[in-house]
Amino acid sequence: MSAEQSLFSRYNYQSISFSNARERILHNLAHLFVIGGASLDTLHFKGQTVRSAGGAGMYTTMAAIRCGAKASMFAPRPEPMPAELDPVAKKLDQWLGPVIPAERLPHFEIQHSGDKATYLVASIGAEGELTTEQLPGDLSVFDCVHLTPLGNSKLQQEFVIACRAKGARLISSGTYLCTIKDQPELIRRTIELCDLFFMNEEEAGLLFGSLDQVRTSAGNLMFVTLGAKGVIVVQGDEQTRLPATGARVLDPTGAGDTFCGATLAGLMQGLHPVMSALRAVSLAAEEIESVGPAALLLDKPAPKTLPDERVRLDHEQIERISKIVSVAEAAKASDFTGKDFPPAGHPKTLDYFFATILQQFSFWETIEDHYDHPLVATIDGDLLKGSAYLFRAFRLPLDNDPDFYSPQRQAALTRDEMLKLFRADDGSDPMPAFDLHLEMAKRYGREMIATGKTPQQIVERAKKSETPLKTFIGELDQIGGYKEDPLRKKSNLLALVLNQRPEKFLSFAEGEEVPPVIDYHTMRGCLRMGLVEILDESLKEKIQRRQIVNADEEWAIRYACYLAVEDVVRISGKSLGAVDWFFFAYSRQRCPEMSEPECAKCAVDDVCLHRKDLFQPVLRTTYY
Repeated sequence: MSAEQSLFSRYNYQSISFSNARERILHNLAHLFVIGGASLDTLHFKGQTVRSAGGAGMYTTMAAIRCGAKASMFAPRPEPMPAELDPVAKKLDQWLGPVIPAERLPHFEIQHSGDKATYLVASIGAEGELTTEQLPGDLSVFDCVHLTPLGNSKLQQEFVIACRAKGARLISSGTYLCTIKDQPELIRRTIELCDLFFMNEEEAGLLFGSLDQVRTSAGNLMFVTLGAKGVIVVQGDEQTRLPATGARVLDPTGAGDTFCGATLAGLMQGLHPVMSALRAVSLAAEEIESVGPAALLLDKPAPKTLPDERVRLDHEQIERISKIVSVAEAAKASDFTGKDFPPAGHPKTLDYFFATILQQFSFWETIEDHYDHPLVATIDGDLLKGSAYLFRAFRLPLDNDPDFYSPQRQAALTRDEMLKLFRADDGSDPMPAFDLHLEMAKRYGREMIATGKTPQQIVERAKKSETPLKTFIGELDQIGGYKEDPLRKKSNLLALVLNQRPEKFLSFAEGEEVPPVIDYHTMRGCLRMGLVEILDESLKEKIQRRQIVNADEEWAIRYACYLAVEDVVRISGKSLGAVDWFFFAYSRQRCPEMSEPECAKCAVDDVCLHRKDLFQPVLRTTYY
């Protein structure tokens, strides 16, 4: 596992913040339908015996609701409603399913000892009698359908197939250890039929041999819970490991299902899979500190994400900078036209931008574990730096080799072809991290082909959606080169470009706003202006010395900058495109990496904290 894939070891995992408008539009559309899983349980722990609402479906739906989604459940419905399940029933949007007497509900009696759970009684009751014919006729009205194991692997698979036939847009499922031991091939087939799948570490070991071998089909997701060790997010052949949040365990019942429901809520609301899992880890930790589903039934939002303890957002400084951004002439969005870009109306424009923005990362070199110099070279007669060099290099094949940008050509690119593309006028090969750039191109092409997508199809699907931006970004979460970054820098940038081009390839719904585009120029600006303060002296020294940091340290700074820029957008009233251009332009032009800042020419000079000794985090990553 690479450094960029092992993230966040000291992070306070809670939820990402959104503007009120964005929350409103996404939450209104997030509706989870869960099949199976309401029970009456008897729990034994720490000398206590408690009767509690239970069931995989119950914990999943309540977690999703706590995270701001709507949820409905299809499961045997008792009449009269037992007191333990009454608060659950009141929170559900719908409880569908055959009516039964309470004594026919599933029932589990569980003995907890430390982190080990022993089932003394396990009765699935009437849940085992559910049939696919009892399902609603149209499941496309829900954003996601999740299936609990239903106590029967064959029945679960039948439900998965029926849900697809009934129009389910997104299908998620989970499993139990005993079913894997009895019918591993059946479970593997069920996984292939689903878009998302949840399992624990032992289950993953039985199905895949080891955690390192866990993979999904292109475009699919898997989440492997590791108990006190955290969780692994699997996106195709990419794994991101997230640690657990510390918790005082009182009742561990339902922790995995809580994680599942919270993760699904995040995905439906438009969060990146890793960010969804981060919030879910936090909520699961909160849930096991209380008895049964008590924490999930609280009438308050899921806890919010706080910055890492090694950094601090200076909210007063954010206010000062925001006021300047609101009136600054430089806060003008680019339309991404000119010499370095395809002319308006060119038939290969979408292909060009999908393939080129994919490569927006690592324009700098190191020497002896320190930042040394940025990419600056002459191409096509012009001396260009970083992203400008990249755009020009990719622009050159447009006229004589327009199919160069297609997924098929990108997947088949050779080393010689890529070297020729990036070659400077003097014959040198100046592109840093060349092999990473070649691999990203090939990965992008392979996964576009594997998922059957083209840039045109992705854009058209987004345009037909009620939430074009959310749909567009979600599509890119399935594509190599874009999917890996939890903060979606390249995906967000591509959305901005397509929105701001003269063709207006992508328009956003009311309330939709592109999240911050955080690259190293923006981070350097946030640190030097004083929007983000580094509290940890050892980390500050690394930044001052331009020394390579680890992924955890980089994340602490980058996420804080993300939150700071998000606040600037909200306070200034400017679009993200305008704010992004402000930070990029001023940090790149007035406060560059290798020369003295031109403070007198900078719009924020009067309020800037002038922390000229600070630099962006130095870490080789394909994210930016």
